[in-house]
Amino acid sequence: MLTAMFLAALILITVHSQETEETITYTQCTDGYEWDPVRQRCKDIDECEIVPDACKGGMKCVNHYGGYLCLPRTAQIIVNEREEAAAESTSGRNNVIRRTPADPQRAPPNPTHQIQCAAGYEQSDHNVCQDIDECATGTHNCRADQVCVNLRGSFSCQCPPGYQKRGDQCVDIDECTLPPYCHHRCVNTPGSYYCQCNAGFQLASNNHTCVDINECDANNPCAQQCYNILGSFICQCNPGFELSSDRINCEDTDECRTSSYLCQYQCVNEPGKFSCVCPEGYQVVGGRTCQDINECETTNECREDEICWNYHGGFRCYPRNPCQEPYVLTSENRCVCPVSNAICRELPYSVVYKYMSIRSDRTVPSDIFQIQATTIYPNTINTFRIKSGNENGEFYLRQTSAVSAMLVLVKSLSGPREHIVDLEMLTVNSLNYRTSSVLRLTIIVGPYAF
Repeated sequence: MLTAMFLAALILITVHSQETEETITYTQCTDGYEWDPVRQRCKDIDECEIVPDACKGGMKCVNHYGGYLCLPRTAQIIVNEREEAAAESTSGRNNVIRRTPADPQRAPPNPTHQIQCAAGYEQSDHNVCQDIDECATGTHNCRADQVCVNLRGSFSCQCPPGYQKRGDQCVDIDECTLPPYCHHRCVNTPGSYYCQCNAGFQLASNNHTCVDINECDANNPCAQQCYNILGSFICQCNPGFELSSDRINCEDTDECRTSSYLCQYQCVNEPGKFSCVCPEGYQVVGGRTCQDINECETTNECREDEICWNYHGGFRCYPRNPCQEPYVLTSENRCVCPVSNAICRELPYSVVYKYMSIRSDRTVPSDIFQIQATTIYPNTINTFRIKSGNENGEFYLRQTSAVSAMLVLVKSLSGPREHIVDLEMLTVNSLNYRTSSVLRLTIIVGPYAF
């Protein structure tokens, strides 16, 4: 029985009688051919038509005598029709076996010696011609750098994937010179290639496309804030910090060094921020400004017989009765020398005690205090002068009206310092009456210009 690779031959049977000789005629075609009952000869089988998807990888199927080839689509094929006819005429052999009536059940003699196989085929155990696998038997002549591919009745020497024939040799195909396989960079290797991506990208699962790496999610390299951008990333710092030279780490910004106007008194740098401090006697207002603390309202440490006087940066305790003999206290801070006392005739009639505070290094000239008569007598003339406390010429008394004068600071004063200035008002009339009053002004200069 023929194998599935071969089509059954046509068998003609003629029976005359039991006494006559029985004749059996059959025709056998070689592999790749089949019997044509019309033309009464073997014809080639078109495998490209009957074999589903005979060629892979975009190759085209080309039928030839006794088989088919898979060739590039650009290959040119030349068919010799005379050779085709000759091949078909020699592809089969008629065999005639005769049986005699005496032995009708006897099997036909073994026709093995009668089968002639075409080149590239050999007789099988089932008396059919089967293809010789030259690649398996080692009877091919392919080079060591080539791959043997068995064909029906023959073989082909092909180059491994990634190589192409140049003469008798297989040379590497530089895939990187062909239409772009890689998104970014192509690296050719013997028989193959691989793709590389630029910094900040990685190969996708198809090993060709490059996709952005989100460095901020994968492995945040930034010390504080990370922002991903296409192919890279940028680092930013929290307020109060600045990027270091490596553009990754953050360094504290010394705000106190960048500007001398951040704080009114003193700037203290801290990690990521700064703070302002004020000297003793002051408190921070609005984060940067220093304001005097009124200790007389918060921590009055004066005795009951003292009054508390606040000044810029501190406080002083003064006696509630500042009068000294022969003066007596008549009202708050006002001392009067009694007329009945003979000593008082040569002394100012009254002494009034006043206190004031100014900031250090105040701009000059500057009006700082006004003195004014509290009692106005008719037909009198008032004159004003600095009686004492102006030895260095820091002050000037400017008369502003018939009953008032203004104390002017003409030289800048630096604190902390205390000045006691006696301002005298001399009153005379047409009857040669003469009297005077003194305002004893205590000026406290604070330690700072705020």
